[in-house]
Formats: sequence, C-alpha cells, structure tokens
Amino acid sequence: MFKSDFNQALNDYKKVRRSEAVQAVLSRIVGSAESADLLSYDEVRSKLQAVEKNTQQLQEIPLDAIVGSVGRYHDFTRKFLPKSSIDEMRWARVKASTLGLSGLPPIEVYQIGEVYFVRDGNHRVSVAQEMGNTLIQAYVTEVKTKVSLTPDATPDDLIIKAEQVRFLEKTDLDKSRPDADLTATKAGAFPTLLEHIEVHRYFMGLEQNREIPYPESASHWYDAVFLPIANIIKNRGLLKEFPNRTVVDLYLWAADHRAELEGEIGWDIGPEAALRD
Repeated sequence: MFKSDFNQALNDYKKVRRSEAVQAVLSRIVGSAESADLLSYDEVRSKLQAVEKNTQQLQEIPLDAIVGSVGRYHDFTRKFLPKSSIDEMRWARVKASTLGLSGLPPIEVYQIGEVYFVRDGNHRVSVAQEMGNTLIQAYVTEVKTKVSLTPDATPDDLIIKAEQVRFLEKTDLDKSRPDADLTATKAGAFPTLLEHIEVHRYFMGLEQNREIPYPESASHWYDAVFLPIANIIKNRGLLKEFPNRTVVDLYLWAADHRAELEGEIGWDIGPEAALRD
C-alpha cells in the first residue's frame, strides 16, 4: 500500500462523511419518506421466520440490492455512507487497497428474496459504493421464508410482511393456493383477512355440523369468497385506477364499503354493486 494511495483514501473518506452529513440534514428538513437506515438482518429474520441454508455460492450481486447488515446497520446509511461511528483509518485502509494491487476480496451476505444483508464486508460495500461500482462479488447464503423482499423495502413494509407470514402459517394458502395473489400495502390487512376466514369457518361448521380445520376453511374462503371478488376487481380494471394498491387492498375496501352501504340503506348489497359504487 503506497502512502499516496492512503492519503487519497483519507480524502475520499472525508468526502463521503460530508455527503452523509448533508443527507442527514436534508432528510430532517424535507422529511424524506424513504428510510435512510439499513435494515437489521436479525430483526428481519425473526419477523419473517426465515431459515438459513447451509451452503454458500460465490456470485456477483447488485450493490443497490444490499439493504441491511447483520451487526452494523447503525454504522452506515442505506446507501452505505459511513456515519461518525466508523473509524476513518479503517475505511481508508480498505479504500487504499483498491487503489493498490490487492483489490477487494468478496464480501459475505445473506439473501432474502431479492435483497441482501451484509454478514462480513460492510466497509468494502461502502468503498465500492463510493467508487461508483454497481456490482460486487459475494459469498451468498440463501435464507428461505414464505414472503419475498424487494430493494425498496422499508421498516413499515416489514410489519406488513411479518403479518403476511403469520397469515400464511395459519392458513397454508401458500401451499393449497400457490398462485394466489395475496399481498397488501397497509398494516392490519392480514389480521383482518383472518377475521373474515374465522367468520367463514364458523358458518361452514354450522352448515356441515362439524369442526372445520383452519386450512380447509381458508381454502374454501379463498375459492368461494375472495376469488370471485378478486376476479371482479381484475375484470373491471380497478387495479389500473388504483396503481399503488393490490387485490387484497381493494377486496378489504369493498368489504368495508359494502357493510357501510348496507347499514345506510338497510338491505343486502352484492360485492359487485359495492365495487361499482
């Protein structure tokens, strides 16, 4: 490592620290809706009931798909700008190695869906981002869960995903109806769906005079209640009218609106009439 490389690396560190400080101030001023924080891998794994595989694969991964870290998620921003807790000498040594002959060795990451969490190599990711790279070599350990994450995931999204995992654990709809489009954009959607299924299960039990297993009632609810309304939503092109919403969102809205209309006028309203209104 040449002294000139190290001095250049120290200057680069000061530049990225200034960028982090400016970003932090601007976020406070404009109240940015996009989270500037890295996600905690341990928190995500716990909420999504994720299970790690035992194998690693060496591959190139996109830097902008790295959204979190195992232990240093407080030390870097979402774009891996170093915060004040990062030692400038260590960051500079990593950067200087890329200016010399040694380069950056592969990092280690966990993969959940489309995103990655750094297990080892946070400084290398920070340096690679500062250099304008788009890809980095990594030893990837896949982590399996019932739901997927995308690079734009926020802490609020984790709440929804955690509710979705609990929903799928109880209903088994990911197994019995693997092609079902069951995503939502608001917290509380999946607990409400469970309430709908519970009511459906109760009346199934009365009709058939037996105790209905929960997964069986969930499948029947999906086929007899949810899917017909989902088809109306799709056939009427309502998703184009509400591009940031999902079928589950509109199903729940239709159910609420139907109940509201029935309360106002005093007679039964079909789901299609509620959606038309």
